[in-house]
Amino acid sequence: MTPGARLLLGLAALVGFASVAAGAFGAHGAVGPARDWLRTAGEYGLIHALAVFAAALMIREGSRAAGIAAWLFLGGAVIFSGSLDAMALSGQLWLGAVTPIGGLLLLAGWATLAFAAFTGRPT
Repeated sequence: MTPGARLLLGLAALVGFASVAAGAFGAHGAVGPARDWLRTAGEYGLIHALAVFAAALMIREGSRAAGIAAWLFLGGAVIFSGSLDAMALSGQLWLGAVTPIGGLLLLAGWATLAFAAFTGRPT
């Protein structure tokens, strides 16, 4: 495995870890709107950590676009889920203004992954 692939998958695993922690705290320790924010952050972070692993399979097949999608998923998950986590833990509601940026990165990741799938080399 290349150093770049190790970094990508290691970061995805950390996002997955943080997502499980956020979801668990949201389910068992938070109250009010913070509970829903943490649960949403956990769900989206975990889904997109797994999406990075799926993109890694396409990267192994030589897809450069899948590599771009993986980085978009990571950036989007950190910004989307991270802003919800920070808002839930700090009470700073202005952080909600950052959340859509992460959502746009996640959407761009899915569009890029679809492009990679449809334009990839036939085996």
